[in-house]
Formats: sequence, C-alpha cells, structure tokens
Amino acid sequence: MQHLISRRAQDAAEEASQTPIWDVLSDAWCASTNPNGFVNVGVAENSLMHNELLTFLNNKLELPAQYLTYNDGNSGSNRLRASMAGFLNRQLKPFTPLNADHLVVTNGVSPAIEHVSWAFTDPGEGILLGRPYYGTFIPDMMTRPRATVVPVSFEECDPLSLEGVAKYETALLNFQEETGKKVRSLMLCHPHNPLGRCYSREVLIELMRFCQKYQIHLISDEIYALSVWENTVDEYPPPVKFESALSIDLNGIIDPRLVHVLWGVSKDFGANGLRMGVIISQVNEDLHSALRGASLYTTPSGLADHLMATLFDDSTFMDAYIQESQRRLSQSYAFTVDFLREHGITYAPGANAAFFVWVDLGKRYRELHPSVSDNDSVGDKVMDLLLKHKVFLASGALFGSEKDGWFRIVFTQSKEYLVLALERIVAALQDEIV
Repeated sequence: MQHLISRRAQDAAEEASQTPIWDVLSDAWCASTNPNGFVNVGVAENSLMHNELLTFLNNKLELPAQYLTYNDGNSGSNRLRASMAGFLNRQLKPFTPLNADHLVVTNGVSPAIEHVSWAFTDPGEGILLGRPYYGTFIPDMMTRPRATVVPVSFEECDPLSLEGVAKYETALLNFQEETGKKVRSLMLCHPHNPLGRCYSREVLIELMRFCQKYQIHLISDEIYALSVWENTVDEYPPPVKFESALSIDLNGIIDPRLVHVLWGVSKDFGANGLRMGVIISQVNEDLHSALRGASLYTTPSGLADHLMATLFDDSTFMDAYIQESQRRLSQSYAFTVDFLREHGITYAPGANAAFFVWVDLGKRYRELHPSVSDNDSVGDKVMDLLLKHKVFLASGALFGSEKDGWFRIVFTQSKEYLVLALERIVAALQDEIV
C-alpha cells in the first residue's frame, strides 16, 4: 500500500538517514584542525545565539543539592513546571492559562513524540503526517510505539492551506478501509519543518474540526514557536504569523481532551544538548495518568531542570534573547536566499519561521547538465555528490518529499560557515554524476 509507511520502509529510511549523519558528526569541519571535514547544514541546530546563552548559563551554575536527587519526580521539578508554564503563558498566549499540572517534561521532544504516539495508538494503528515532513518523526512514532505513519500527499495543493485539510480526510478513509485499523491522531509540525511556514488560525481550526469529526487527537509540535522572524526578501506567498493551537478557544470546535501541544528548548534556544521537551495537555487526565509511569524513562537531568527554570524566571533576559534571535534568523535567511538566487538555485519562498530553506537542487543539476533527462531521478545522485564534496544536507527523499531533488538547508550558522557550505553545494552541482 503506497499510502502508509511500512516497517521495511521505516528500517530502510533509518539506515539511510542515520549512517551518513554519524560519519558527518565524527568528521566535522574545523578551520584549523580538520579543514577537509564535513560542513554540516543538514542537522537542525541553531548556533546563532550560543555565546549569549552560554554567558547567561555559566553565570548561574550554582546547583542546589536537591538536583542531585530524584527531586519532585519523573516529569520535571515543581519549580521547573511552574516556571515553564509562566513563560509559555507569556509567549504562546493560551486561551486557558497553563499551570504546572498541564505539563509533562521530558528529556527532549523526540521522547515526547514517542510518548504520545504510544499513548494514543495500539500497534498498527495510524497517525496522519503531512508531506513533506520532519524525517525523524518516522522512527519516533514507529520504532517503539509501533504506530503506522500514514503520509498525506498534497500534489499541487499547498500543504498548509484550507484545501489541504481534505487531503487528510482522504488519507484517513483510505487507510481505515484498506487496513481495517483506526487512525488515532494527526501529527502537525507548526511552524513547519522543512517548509519554514506557519499554519493560519483558520487552517488550525479546520484541522481541529476534522479531528473532532473522527475523534482523533491533534498533536501540534510547536518546537519552533519562538523562532519566527521577518522575511525581508520574498514577496509571495505572504507570511502567516504564528498562533499556537493553545491560543484558540476550543468551545464548539473540538473536545479539548483531543488537543495537545509539544514544545522544547532545543531549537528556540539553540540547546539541542540540554535535552528538554514538554507535553502540554490541559484537560486529558487519562493521558497524564498513562505517562506517569512511562516518564520514568525520559526524566530530564537535574542540571537541565535547574538551569532552564532559572532561565524561564528571568523575563528580562528572555525577552531580549528572543528578540535578538529572531533578528539574526531573519538576516541569515535573507543572506542564504540572496546566495541561492545569485547561483540560479530554486527555493520554496515565503518562509518566516524555523531554520530552513527548502531548495530544488535537482532542477539546478539538470540545468547545469543538459544531458540528464527531466524524467531521470537525480535526488540520490545529487546527495552522493554533496557527500563527495563534504557538505551534508537533509535529503527530501527522507522527508517524504513528493518531488525528486529537493533538499533542506539549515541556515542557522555563522556567516563564514554558511558561505563555505553554500560554496560546496554549488561545487557539487557542477560536478558530473559518474
């Protein structure tokens, strides 16, 4: 069946995606010690604000003794959850204010995704996921929860549009008819990875109505919620401002027990290594009960717990940090797009969130090599050339791209590093496929 991701396909995707990345990370470029190493613009890390965050955290490294114990339990200390709830109330503007009891803190958003997948599905049951998608959603939802990812194809329809909502219903009905199993949830990446755009409030409400109709859970992964910035270079499509699923009055739209939001510090604070995520579910006590035991395996460290609570409590620093981060994101996106345009590389315009430019390297390769037929698939071959030139990008094939030759560039690097990566991409495209 073409409409779902099988276990065999998942295994192949994991093998293809994980083997190169470990090679890349173990052979990282360094100007002085490893100039021939890999330049990595494929992993979603944000280094633009590292110095500012490190300066703040290094001045706060006074760890109270209780953080060397189990403290308040598995799902984050009482202090952390209260501090995080207060911070997210200011940033996400939920219709119903958050409190500590609404939050289950985990050691990263990947474990949070795994938790909700396990809680909402029995093995083989479906989770809807629109294409293109964040590639690691697949192992997060399938490996241990054993859910079945049901990819939603949009063809020429904008995946973030009102028209796209009907595509989810088609995928749900096809899956349930052909497998005899239920779809239990819809996973939304908002802001979107890899497209770098936000779902409008209107589309969010229609997706909620769809989930209510079929009594399935809406999971809004909002890990890039604070990484929204001004697009100064694209005229179309017009940017859509970010509004959290939590900000919507659910009355008359959807049972609030079906709405859940995920967030974490990895992206908005450039802190993948701190390993902290959160599941936000305001009225579903059954979910909280189910996760009380499972969260034993995803407890955040006491050090991360203390540091992030300290960070959340400092609203002056946080406001200034987020504002400056968004300014730098805007600048880096504009620089990257200008470079792509200068070198004739097509990209998907209209981004105003997250760290990505979605680029059609396959098209540019065909233009540079007229002997290659438009009907020839070149995505894998271009990936080989990129690796040959020691630059790593995320391949659209592993992100469920509906078209061949698309890749995701992560632009949240220093200008010097980004220029080196872009120059290597251009050199790879000029090379011949053997």
